[in-house]
Amino acid sequence: MFRNAATLLLTAIVGVGLVGKANAEPIKIGWTAWSDAEFVTKLAKEVIETRMDQDVKLIQTDIAPQYQGVSTGDIDVMLMSWQPSTHQDYLKKVRGKDTVFDLGLLYGYARLGWAVPDYIPKDKLSSISDLKNADVRDKLDGTITGIDPGAGLTRLSKKALKDYGLDGYRLQTSSGAGMTAALDRAIKRKEWIVVTAWSPHWMFGKWDLRYLDDPKGTLGSYERVHAVAHIGFYQTHPKVALMLSRMQLPLDVLQSYMFKARQTSYEDAVKAFVKDHPKTVDYWVNGKLLD
Repeated sequence: MFRNAATLLLTAIVGVGLVGKANAEPIKIGWTAWSDAEFVTKLAKEVIETRMDQDVKLIQTDIAPQYQGVSTGDIDVMLMSWQPSTHQDYLKKVRGKDTVFDLGLLYGYARLGWAVPDYIPKDKLSSISDLKNADVRDKLDGTITGIDPGAGLTRLSKKALKDYGLDGYRLQTSSGAGMTAALDRAIKRKEWIVVTAWSPHWMFGKWDLRYLDDPKGTLGSYERVHAVAHIGFYQTHPKVALMLSRMQLPLDVLQSYMFKARQTSYEDAVKAFVKDHPKTVDYWVNGKLLD
């Protein structure tokens, strides 16, 4: 009788455990389809699900709704907060509500700028100021090829058009993928093109590109990319929050796997990183110092 009772009790406990796990809410991570954000976000998902036994749901949206979602708790965390300049407007809005907190640095030495293929002569175009030259404007058809309308880089690029007095130019917005597709077409034809760019990005591994000088500093200097979370995230998921706070990547390593993702897939590149860097992933998960 006692054996049967124990069996029934064990079955009930296991059943409750299984139901609890099945009903557990997934961690909601927001992201935008930028190459660095896609790799880092999918890498975090892989580690959290395979090493921490926690489901993750990825929510793809633009930057402004992403910050808003973290502020309201509709999104738990985002891994692409560009600081101090690029996303300063978004950060001011949510920090004033005391609804988000910073989990820390993911990678540094990030930057924004306008880039051109290296075959464009430097003596013709080496600075944003050179864009005022009528011949240069004609070769570019008065177009700066941009990315998402809501991106911080787009906001700063619009400011650059005013700061440099670039009358006769228009900022053509689309998406990160649209920008690289336009760049690919121009390079194949050896045409002139200026794109709004950022590092890290796989395009700097695929093509010979250079940033234009920005003497006015409108597009900013080096940026750092942080993880930010809803204010209650640490209380509900302390181990995951601490894992994300330890998740740092050197820029050159990140960029190499982003290029690998472009050649294969982000999922394959993520699995390759986990396989190639087991001690690093172990440190992220358990916090033990590397030898």
